[in-house]
Amino acid sequence: MAQDTSVAYDAVIRVCKDLFLKKTKDYGTAWRILRLSSITDQIFIKAQRIRTIEQKKVSKVGEDIASEYIGIINYCVIAILQFELADDTATELSVPEVELLFDKKVQETKELMFAKNHDYGEAWRDMRISSLTDLILMKILRVKQIEDNQGQTLASEGIKANYQDMLNYSVFALIKLNEKDEKI
Repeated sequence: MAQDTSVAYDAVIRVCKDLFLKKTKDYGTAWRILRLSSITDQIFIKAQRIRTIEQKKVSKVGEDIASEYIGIINYCVIAILQFELADDTATELSVPEVELLFDKKVQETKELMFAKNHDYGEAWRDMRISSLTDLILMKILRVKQIEDNQGQTLASEGIKANYQDMLNYSVFALIKLNEKDEKI
């Protein structure tokens, strides 16, 4: 199962990375101007839209749930990068540099996923996609609270770990959506 998860994880990330790099070629790294709180709000908008579509069973905009999960993944990568890049890092980064940074942050997040999967026994495979959406929304609220507390926590994991969890939950949702489509 772990090999299947790794292969499926990498397949999802390839789609996300391809879009991320295409947008980097189109727009450059304009996202460097965003504060973490703005990125958190963008993730919230996407997760809330997924939840609304899950509840109403209809999308009037035309973009499906999968594209919103891809957006969450890419915004989580942006958030992790913004969290870790020094304030004096250039606003405009080259596409090759962005690709290296993307790969590094996703690899760190994938390693975290495997560590947690070991401990939890891939429990996510038995979860509903809607539960993954709710967990993402909960993590967003946690991040907002940490941001409101200027990054200070007493007994909780920090902001980066929450972004990594949201990224992984989104990958899990996309894996489940892909597997569901294959079964039909």
